[in-house]
Amino acid sequence: MIRIDVKLPEGWTDTRLRTKSTSSGAWKIATKVTATNASVSYRAKIYIGKKVITTKSKSIRIKQLPEITEPEQLIELLGPGGRIHGTDVSRWQHPGDKPIDFAKMYAAGIRFVMIKASDTRDDADALAVKYLLMDRNAAQAAGIFTGYYHYAILPNTTNRDAVIRDAQAQAQKAIWRLSSLGGYTDKDLPYALDLENNCVAASGSTCTKYAQKSLVTLWAETWLETMYEKTGRKPIFYSYPTFLEQAMVRSAKLREYPLWKAQYGINPADPSAEPGRKVFGCFVHSWSNSDCTSLWQIWQYTSCGIGEKYGVASARVDLNVYRGDTFSFLQLTKGIWVPQSTDLLPVLEPTTMLITSVSASTTDKTTKLKIEVRRPSNEPVVTGTVAFKLAAELTKKVDQTPVRDAAGVWTLSLRNLPAGVIDGIVYFVDQTNTHAGAQQPLVFELQQGPTPSPTPTPKPTAVKPPVDSCKNQIKN
Repeated sequence: MIRIDVKLPEGWTDTRLRTKSTSSGAWKIATKVTATNASVSYRAKIYIGKKVITTKSKSIRIKQLPEITEPEQLIELLGPGGRIHGTDVSRWQHPGDKPIDFAKMYAAGIRFVMIKASDTRDDADALAVKYLLMDRNAAQAAGIFTGYYHYAILPNTTNRDAVIRDAQAQAQKAIWRLSSLGGYTDKDLPYALDLENNCVAASGSTCTKYAQKSLVTLWAETWLETMYEKTGRKPIFYSYPTFLEQAMVRSAKLREYPLWKAQYGINPADPSAEPGRKVFGCFVHSWSNSDCTSLWQIWQYTSCGIGEKYGVASARVDLNVYRGDTFSFLQLTKGIWVPQSTDLLPVLEPTTMLITSVSASTTDKTTKLKIEVRRPSNEPVVTGTVAFKLAAELTKKVDQTPVRDAAGVWTLSLRNLPAGVIDGIVYFVDQTNTHAGAQQPLVFELQQGPTPSPTPTPKPTAVKPPVDSCKNQIKN
């Protein structure tokens, strides 16, 4: 058996390339490389029974064919393996509201940055837009291309029409966000969909319900199609191999969109390194190829980049490499989209509210309200939440928890209300002022329930030792 090793900064490393010799002792190994400009050394280890023979190393130079391109459009291939180097940032790269030094980031070789621009959750979305506005301008001023991503939370529904409506509403949020930036310029990469979680209901930190694979796929297809139809640019899809295989079904539609794949622990300095490849067998998903490779466009190869090196105040930063040459990279920036006035975020758009169900019985049980809020077009609202107040005591705090089931659909849980007739008001509020508020009176009755037993004092839980999340990751 013959095995191939590659020489990386940390030493000789197994490439996982294997073959067997013929009866005459001859052997050959061929593999694809995704690097475009790299020099690397390889050696072979030959196993004959218990005997191991190591060959002399051989240096190989990988170089792309020259292309005619605009001088000002040349992008240095400064990433591992001679690739275009990139990063992605969000609120976590701004500890203490500290800005990112994008000039330092550019000097460290970064040529593109994916910025978190929107989120399903309103609180996380507000933080995203806060840093988006400062990061986009500063990055482009430093000569770095910018892309954007939407972090998605899936709806808690098995109704296909509701899944489609939710995906369209979340795509609308991203479109409005892009419109607020003035649309796409020739310094922008396409918007990306970050889908890495299929949990739709949880109790504390434990997931109690996962979305069906077919519905996860339908949701992703709808979001991507909506963005593409509106902006004319194919958005990018971000996830990781296990999620693609276990949480989704294979889809020819999804394969049409560029894949941004997260895969840590593999060094992209090896030109033959292939993210998302099992030791044995294949990951089977929409971007899988017959040889167990995958059709990826961007590879997030570590979450443990050295923040200070790249002008980031946080200790860590994600690092990415682009698969392809300068020409193919610049193709992603083609197609300038300038929003029309109708594409801009509305201000205090009128809404209508409907309480679809009330489940109320006794004081010891949770009262649950199902609430829907719609736009004038009858589409679900994109932002906002719901709340309940007692009509006679509007300032009194009510023990309540709103849970977003889908776009414009909530389950509102009420607890610790007194027995008797409850006269209250259900409110829809949107702190972003995108949608106008709405309210509806609600009267229901609660019977006195049994007095709850005292809750025993919980036993102290053992403190788990800290875990090094950067263990086995690349630290560039």
